Amino acid sequence: MFRASRRLLQHKPMIRFLGRRSTPTGIDHTPHAHPASPTNSLPDSFASYRQKAQQHGPLTKRHYSGGNIGGQPGAALGPIEPAKGEFFDRSELPDRFARLPWSESEIEAIESGGASLVA
Repeated sequence: MFRASRRLLQHKPMIRFLGRRSTPTGIDHTPHAHPASPTNSLPDSFASYRQKAQQHGPLTKRHYSGGNIGGQPGAALGPIEPAKGEFFDRSELPDRFARLPWSESEIEAIESGGASLVA
């Protein structure tokens, strides 16, 4: 009886692979341009790529008078007033866009995880 239960508890993988395991040998690892690349060519170097690339602004280093970012006061970087039609906070919007107050039933539904709506 001990052998029967021991046999049942053995791990048996559910996935079965066909054939022998082998590593492919004919893979080309040379760099190539992405098929959707607009130029269909690789950059000459990473440095030349960084000169042209942008991600949330230019990737090139900016040299400020102090030598680093933060070398100038914030006021020297430009105005901090929003342009016409722009707002920094939702509370500055017209009243039709104001936040609505929570009702007691909504607060109860949130605090109970929605269970109070079913009961």
